[in-house]
Amino acid sequence: MSRYTGPSWKVSRRLGVSLSGTGKELARRPYAPGQHGQNNRRNLSEYGLQLREKQKLRMTYGLTERQFSNLFVKAGKIREGKHGDNFMVLLEQRLDNMVYRLGLATTRRQARQLVNHGHITVDGKRVDIPSYEVKPGQVISLREKSKDLKIVKEALEAIVGRVPFVTFDENTMEGSLVRLPDREELDANIDEALVVEYYNKL
Repeated sequence: MSRYTGPSWKVSRRLGVSLSGTGKELARRPYAPGQHGQNNRRNLSEYGLQLREKQKLRMTYGLTERQFSNLFVKAGKIREGKHGDNFMVLLEQRLDNMVYRLGLATTRRQARQLVNHGHITVDGKRVDIPSYEVKPGQVISLREKSKDLKIVKEALEAIVGRVPFVTFDENTMEGSLVRLPDREELDANIDEALVVEYYNKL
């Protein structure tokens, strides 16, 4: 399945979660899109709840179905910790997500574009693979000729705060993953247990 490139606001309203992280999508119209969206109050089945939670998580990080399921399998091979928690941590370790967390982009979509276009380096080497797994201690930066990008400057000006498991130096434009995040530091609106149940039934 190809990556979704349609309007993210419609998906946000359908799933009931802000994919941009700003909350603007749900501020004006906090109901599903379409003619009957406002009156659609049907109760979801157990499977429907699991599927919606899986889609919420997948669309939040912007992965294709294959990437998402492969990462879920990888998380299951980690011996320590819960499957769902490990899965959330692996999603956070993606390079495109780390660029977003450091504040170099306002959305994960924008962060993925920066990586794809070769603007990002890891430990001084250019990496253009958004799914690259960042390890604690690795230094993420912009290429020298990319440090004056308008979208990066605007993103850094707009940032309010950063998650506690990353550090960033605005003078050198370098940041890193200090440690692996705890589950409590990640999205509280996601119930990863439902995602685990969804895949266990397949």
